Amino acid sequence: MDVPRHVAIILDGNGRWAKSRRMPRNYGHVRGAANVETICRAADDMGIQYLTVYLFSTENWRRNPEEVTSLMKLFHSYTRTCIRQARENNMRCRVIGDPTALDAQLQASLRELVESSKNNTGLNFQLALNYGSRDEIVRAVRRTAQAYRDGSICSLDEITEDSFSAMLDTADIPDPDLLIRTAGEQRLSNYLLWQLAYAELYFTDVPWPDFSKKDLEKAVEVYQQRTRRFGGLNAGEEDSPQEARLHRG
Repeated sequence: MDVPRHVAIILDGNGRWAKSRRMPRNYGHVRGAANVETICRAADDMGIQYLTVYLFSTENWRRNPEEVTSLMKLFHSYTRTCIRQARENNMRCRVIGDPTALDAQLQASLRELVESSKNNTGLNFQLALNYGSRDEIVRAVRRTAQAYRDGSICSLDEITEDSFSAMLDTADIPDPDLLIRTAGEQRLSNYLLWQLAYAELYFTDVPWPDFSKKDLEKAVEVYQQRTRRFGGLNAGEEDSPQEARLHRG
């Protein structure tokens, strides 16, 4: 059966998972970061070509400053680990989001991660870090306006869905087929709003640190049972003459 080419995941529930074990929230984030490697391997084994994970949103800066500081330290450590993992697993890594708010050392590590893995041919792994979809769209609008000002876009008619998509952080990356959100919440939280237009959505109560290869397989099985129409109808789904008369009033 069809395996989704691109899976996007909102990694939710790290803090609540830790709290349920009477541990500090950062412990949950550490365990959650470790689980990313497990799911990367699982996705690759299943034939998924692209995996995008939501690590830190533009809104997450509103959290307790101590938690934010701990997260930034964790991201730096994780990026160094990811460089090794990408080399060992032939994984190509890219970063989406606005890196300018991150400290210089983390930005340098992220650039090294992207550059060192750019020729790898295995799983395409995208890290959404300081990412917010509205922010991404605004930045894409600015790029489009600048291209028009510079003359590389000569007419407003040249601005199309495809040309605008090429201005997004995910340029050259196919839109997700499946979105997974862990830990029971059922909202998009400003994540890939443009790209998820026709994605299938899957919500699970399993918190991210406990999300396993079996849970990923279950999500894919549910995806495989759905019919994707992209706004149209599949063969054999046209209205009968009686239904057509009813729709015409």
